[in-house]
Amino acid sequence: MNPVLNKNLFFVKEHVGMFKAANSFDIYNPETQEIMLNCREENLGFFTKMLRFSDYKRMTPFNIEIKTPHGEKILTVRRGVAFFLSTVEVLDERDQVIGKFKQKFFSIGGKFEVLDASERPLCMLKGKWTSWDFKFVSSDNKEFATVTKKWSGLGKELFTSADNYILQISSEVPENHPLRQLILAAVMCIDFVLKE
Repeated sequence: MNPVLNKNLFFVKEHVGMFKAANSFDIYNPETQEIMLNCREENLGFFTKMLRFSDYKRMTPFNIEIKTPHGEKILTVRRGVAFFLSTVEVLDERDQVIGKFKQKFFSIGGKFEVLDASERPLCMLKGKWTSWDFKFVSSDNKEFATVTKKWSGLGKELFTSADNYILQISSEVPENHPLRQLILAAVMCIDFVLKE
C-alpha cells in the first residue's frame, strides 16, 4: 500500500467546468497544500459523455484512477451502468478487487455498505440529506472517518467552491489497513452516486 494512504487528513478538490463530462479531482495535504493524489476519469466513451449531460447522468458507468502526481496508480474505482442501485468495485494498484460498495435501498441522505473482497461488511457510509456530512461507522457505531465541507483547520483558504471537502480518517484505523483504501475510494462514490 502506498504510504500516502496512511495519512489521516485529505482535502478533495473537484475540477469544475461547464461542459465537462469526465470527473476529475485533486487530493491535497491540507496542512502543506501540496497535491498528494490525482483522480481522473479517462477514456470516456462517446455515449457515456453524451449521457453525462442528460437526466441519466447518475446511471452512467465510471472508471476513476487514483494516482500519485508521478503517475503511480494507487486505486481504481469503477461501476458499470446502474439502473437502480449502485454496486461499485475498488481495485488496488495491481488491478485486484479489494472491496465493493453497495448502495442501500431507501436511505435518506444516502447510505453505502463498505464490503471487503469477499463481500463481508466492514462498515457503513451514512450521510445526512440536509448537508454534505458523511460518516464511516461500524455495526457497533464506532466512527472510522468523516467527510465534510465544514473545515476550521489549516488549509481553510483552499475552500473556494462548493465542490471541495475534507476526509478525516480516525487514527484508530491502523496504518496499511485495507479499510483506508476503501474509505478513500468511497469518497469518490459519494459524489458520483449520491450527490450528482
